[in-house]
Amino acid sequence: MTDPSSASSGLVAAMVDEWVRAGVTHAFVSPGSRSTPLALAVAQRMNVEVVLDERSAAFHALGYGKVTGRPAVLVCTSGTAAANYYPAVKEADLSSVPMIVCTADRPPELRDTGAPQAMDQQQLYGSAVRWFVDPGVPADHPGAGSFWRSLGARTVAEAAGADPGPVHLNLPFREPFLTDAEPADYPGRADGAPWTRFSDSGSLRADPADTTAFVERINATERGLLLLGQDPAIDFATVARFEAATGWPVLADPLSGMRTVDSITTYDALARCEDWIAAHRPEMVVRLGRPLTSKAVGLWLESDVHQVIVSPRRTFVDPHRTAAVSIVAEPRWLLGNAAENVHRGAHDWMAEWMVAEGRARSAIDTTLDAAAVLTEPRIARDVAAAAPEGTRILLGSSMPVRDVESFAAGRHGVDFMSNRGANGIDGMVSTAMGMAIGSTRPTIALIGDIGFLHDTNGLLMAADRGVDVTLVVVDNDGGGIFSFLPQAGHTRFEQLFGTPHGADIPAIAAAHGVPVVAPTEPDVVATAVEESVAAGGVRLIHLRTDRHANVDVHQQIWNAVREAVE
Repeated sequence: MTDPSSASSGLVAAMVDEWVRAGVTHAFVSPGSRSTPLALAVAQRMNVEVVLDERSAAFHALGYGKVTGRPAVLVCTSGTAAANYYPAVKEADLSSVPMIVCTADRPPELRDTGAPQAMDQQQLYGSAVRWFVDPGVPADHPGAGSFWRSLGARTVAEAAGADPGPVHLNLPFREPFLTDAEPADYPGRADGAPWTRFSDSGSLRADPADTTAFVERINATERGLLLLGQDPAIDFATVARFEAATGWPVLADPLSGMRTVDSITTYDALARCEDWIAAHRPEMVVRLGRPLTSKAVGLWLESDVHQVIVSPRRTFVDPHRTAAVSIVAEPRWLLGNAAENVHRGAHDWMAEWMVAEGRARSAIDTTLDAAAVLTEPRIARDVAAAAPEGTRILLGSSMPVRDVESFAAGRHGVDFMSNRGANGIDGMVSTAMGMAIGSTRPTIALIGDIGFLHDTNGLLMAADRGVDVTLVVVDNDGGGIFSFLPQAGHTRFEQLFGTPHGADIPAIAAAHGVPVVAPTEPDVVATAVEESVAAGGVRLIHLRTDRHANVDVHQQIWNAVREAVE
């Protein structure tokens, strides 16, 4: 093979074959001409979803990677198409979600010449990617097959390694694009294995001195807490053993996957009870995963509390700068070791937290059940409770994730997820679609109206994808979270922050062939969720609330909890 098109097809044929050998099965392709060689190659070997909007496609890939732990391949043409991937690439970076981003590009002779659809795509995503490579315009030469296969194998290894995340392949192609090169033209390993197998067990044991100091400090501390945030890298059994051995309460964010009936779920409300929380200040806190979503807890745990971060990766997750120690180790191993060497059992400290949990939970439920109209805290509580076992729930990054953390009780059998890396509200519908494509389990997305409107393109062809997604859209006609901030009293608040939109969300959904129900009574929300999931397909539950009254509802709950525990 000597012509450019044959070399281009040879590169993508060998590279895609390596991806398939490494277990990559799905690609999200947006239409374009310059990406023709790669689009044809993935369509021949993989499950392909065509998504017209590149930004939406990237969030589809994000959702897919969240639920499978495997990278999906993104394919787009050159120019601004590639730029539209950036929000999801950044979220994948900060949330450690694997992703293979392939941007077609003009060859060097067409760059900086005014050629159409050409821009600088080198290092387009900066430090957001685990690895960037531009192999140049493909050229067939001795050893080209080894280079291309090695490139494909390393791509998967970089994306799905010990610190998973996005990789970026910028692929310049020359015309013509259509040839018939096959993987067999550049043979891979005879046994079907990847060209290069990367071994990374991910097993990390802490330094022996750090382990000893960690266990000794726990042994000497009765008033301790275990905080579990998003991605805690630990299992239920180890948490239960640690809790039983230490007698420490477990404060578990829903995003940790560890929030059960045995954990403290009302910590956000308790942290607002000044007298109670002052009397229950811990002496030591062990933190796993990202910080809790609750701002109140973050402000309560100041630097004079001895805080230890345990993470399998050398990452800095300490926004309040309060940690005294950061241990790079496998949390399962380190806490399991501590559970074997600490034997104190339950005591008054744990009992006092559990009593407060019971009183706070009762106050929350009583207040919510007394309201005769739809309220956002009750919607969050009831959706979380009504989701059938096995469901995955995507929470909007604004109020939904906070309301579920604050008001939902612990339970088993449901996975809560959210784009809390960069915390953007964009791409929520598309992320939910990608989650459903990557799983046979039903998906529920609890999102706000602004988040829904920001990503209505995620509904394109939704009815034809054969997935089960229930979109629960809380519509308060604007940006509800801003009403909790100091600028809420500003004279231009509505114009700049409240931003009422007046959009007819049911009509938008209907235009995409998505069935809509719109309950108005709080008692029927749970039933609507159960029926929607049971019916299958893509459906929308539209819930109207009042964002001005929403602030008052939250305050009523916090007051009720304060009265109950103090």
